[in-house]
Amino acid sequence: MQLNQAVSKRLTELLAERNMTQYQLYMKSGVPKSTIGNLVNCTYDSMKLRVLHELCQGMEISLSEFFASPLFEEENLEP
Repeated sequence: MQLNQAVSKRLTELLAERNMTQYQLYMKSGVPKSTIGNLVNCTYDSMKLRVLHELCQGMEISLSEFFASPLFEEENLEP
């Protein structure tokens, strides 16, 4: 799996766990709705860490909690 796909899946998981919509995340994080949609739909090959940090703040989690998933283990990611 590519890193952007892992980010997309993790973001989708976290939104579902919190019963939160992309719109609600936009309202809490300030990250534009289009950016959130592009991340979820894997439109971007990469993203800025600052954006991910803002998303995490909106979900009230840390970056380490975001990355604490088997999705980000080396054997699951393509080089």
